[in-house]
Amino acid sequence: MADPRDKALQDYRKKLLEHKEIDGRLKELREQLKELTKQYEKSENDLKALQSVGQIVGEVLKQLTEEKFIVKATNGPRYVVGCRRQLDKSKLKPGTRVALDMTTLTIMRYLPREVDPLVYNMSHEDPGNVSYSEIGGLSEQIRELREVIELPLTNPELFQRVGIIPPKGCLLYGPPGGRRFSEGTSADREIQRTLMELLNQMDGFDTLHRVKMIMATNRPDTLDPALLRPGRLDRKIHIDLPNEQARLDILKIHAGPITKHGEIDYEAIVKLSDGFNGADLRNVCTEAGMFAIRADHDFVVQEDFMKAVRKVADSKKLESKLDYKPV
Repeated sequence: MADPRDKALQDYRKKLLEHKEIDGRLKELREQLKELTKQYEKSENDLKALQSVGQIVGEVLKQLTEEKFIVKATNGPRYVVGCRRQLDKSKLKPGTRVALDMTTLTIMRYLPREVDPLVYNMSHEDPGNVSYSEIGGLSEQIRELREVIELPLTNPELFQRVGIIPPKGCLLYGPPGGRRFSEGTSADREIQRTLMELLNQMDGFDTLHRVKMIMATNRPDTLDPALLRPGRLDRKIHIDLPNEQARLDILKIHAGPITKHGEIDYEAIVKLSDGFNGADLRNVCTEAGMFAIRADHDFVVQEDFMKAVRKVADSKKLESKLDYKPV
């Protein structure tokens, strides 16, 4: 007959194992409950977001008191508003993008700087991977551009030591085809903008420090004078038609990737390209390649370039000429 103590000990061990097993299952169930609770809260928040009224994107202009701010809505008007108590008011600096309640216009939350509907409405073009070395004949203009845009961003202490305020931006202007796109990474064509909004944004850049503006146009005579006053577009850089040496540099850059055979007399080609811009010289290289293809060649020779420059020169005679005067 078994000893009662041994039987009790066995029962205890059995119960202990059952307890450990149940305890392990309880921990698993608690983890599952925690995960389900998170999913439930997320679903609730998603439902509230779907059912809630949308918010207005605005920008903080100035803090009036500890609780009140002047904000500008994206549709234009300015308001004196409050903000949620949970928000850190020290982060509501001029230029901060915020979400405003649709009815009370209370500041509800901060938004990343990229959340700007005005930017989304503007045309965006990929500037590509163009370096300064790929732009020929504009060494002086490139130097001016780097002084205005790059130097204040890379060495702001230079301006502080001298005691001057660095320029906010520059205007690149000149006839079409002068590579203003590559220098300023912006389109040559005039794109309609709301002028007052643009001026307000430009005047507010001094509070944002590391913001610079580059504009480009082939019709400087049509620009509003308010854009050109000091403090907005401080530097005007004229991108004129390239001279003979500049055309030689540009032609060599565009002809670089082309498969060539024999000696290429670039100077002879350039002498026939009077009045050409950078785009015309690029077309010369393209046309030279087309002549090589028509001749069933895998390479371009001197004669192809000469035919190409004459063809482009003939087509340019049909173009109207514009007189670009310094701004």
